[in-house]
Amino acid sequence: MTIWQADISSRPRQNDRGETLWELALCHLDGQWNYTASCPQKQVNADWIATQIELAATTNAKLPASIQVFRPQSLGLIQTAAAKLGIAVEPTRRTISLKKLLQQQAQDYHNPNYQPLAIESPPPLPIPDYLVGDKWQFVTLTAGQLVSDFADRPIPIVSMPDYLLPPHWGLGANVAIPGVIIYGGRQSLRLARWIADTEPVSLNYLGDDPGGLVMDAGLADRWVMLTFNDAEVSQAARLYEARKRLVHGLHFLLVTPDDTGLTNSGVWLWQSDR
Repeated sequence: MTIWQADISSRPRQNDRGETLWELALCHLDGQWNYTASCPQKQVNADWIATQIELAATTNAKLPASIQVFRPQSLGLIQTAAAKLGIAVEPTRRTISLKKLLQQQAQDYHNPNYQPLAIESPPPLPIPDYLVGDKWQFVTLTAGQLVSDFADRPIPIVSMPDYLLPPHWGLGANVAIPGVIIYGGRQSLRLARWIADTEPVSLNYLGDDPGGLVMDAGLADRWVMLTFNDAEVSQAARLYEARKRLVHGLHFLLVTPDDTGLTNSGVWLWQSDR
């Protein structure tokens, strides 16, 4: 099945008449092919996007079966355009190839204030009180452990896509992958199921005073998973973020009832794009 990724948004560019240009960016899931087209904002509509998709298909042999979209503000237009062509649309933040393309294009604009991946997102909401775990900690596992420890174990919820596994990124078996363990006690499986239902994509350090870890989910949702106001924990959180940057943003979350290591409720491997 052929999958493309798409984005339509304004760019820090103008045409000869001083009109701000909007750009449609399309690429293949694997990033081996891309197509861009721009026009003034007043010309941006579903018909124009559908025409550009058809033109792009002439350079790529055929129309895709599905198009992935990460920007909430783009979703409606692209869905309408894709429907005209019989193409399914998948809302997802996991558009790695497209985001890499947009970041590369942004370098040509020479505008330090332009953030190609910025999206409007509401303030983070606290996780429901009844799901708060008993305790938690920052941890690291080697890339080898991350793959072997969870690959064949009977865990109710496992989300570790092949394209995020450390070997895909050329990381050796002994490279440290940062993560967080939440000991959920009796609510462990309930917490894991709730996390899965939010369609999570990453877990990031929010900052100090107080500090916290925020889970990005869906296209624009954010949830405050953990909070702290301790200098030592804040230092560990900064180290967690530093370690992520060393391994292409990869990190994991493990939800488990307790620290016995006998059972786990859910494990996720994610990638931050910030």
